[in-house]
Amino acid sequence: MKVGILALQGAVAPHAEKITRLGATPVLVKKPEHLDSLAGLLLPGGETTAMLKLAGLNGLWDPLCRFVREKPSFGVCAGLILLAREVTHPAQASLGLLDVCVERNGFGRQIDSFIGAQMPTQEWMDAQPIEGVFIRAPRMTQVGERAKVLLTWNAEPTFVQQGHTLGASFHPELTESDKIHAYFLNLCKDAHHG
Repeated sequence: MKVGILALQGAVAPHAEKITRLGATPVLVKKPEHLDSLAGLLLPGGETTAMLKLAGLNGLWDPLCRFVREKPSFGVCAGLILLAREVTHPAQASLGLLDVCVERNGFGRQIDSFIGAQMPTQEWMDAQPIEGVFIRAPRMTQVGERAKVLLTWNAEPTFVQQGHTLGASFHPELTESDKIHAYFLNLCKDAHHG
């Protein structure tokens, strides 16, 4: 199974390692044709302003919009911002798919980076906390009715799901656990074989 990683800018390699370790094939997506035959797409952390600019330059914006509506996608940090319905601090364009409002750098600047235990809600598959790394992380200030919260930190939503779309404020690729990536790959498998 091939799973894409948006590779315009940002932390691509750690996600590719996790996807490979879990038995899928990562495909680096930089042009529209790279989306062909993918089971899903991961949008990694990085700098959203640069990603938006490069997506426009590479003719990737409209194909991305279509892809994330039809197939499983997972936005991490900056990727969450790209998928969100609304972005603040400052406002910016997004794919508008995930029913959340996010505040850019809502958890603080680079020097405020931290590691925190993500607590599962009843919607998550088990009761074990999951470690999350927060680096200039976006804060979900609103979660709409169409999205369900899977994990929280200090009672704030940090990992959400809406259909086959996932969004995380933190970086699961920078921890030992593969649970989050495995969960995403299962969504891709289900959609791929469905």
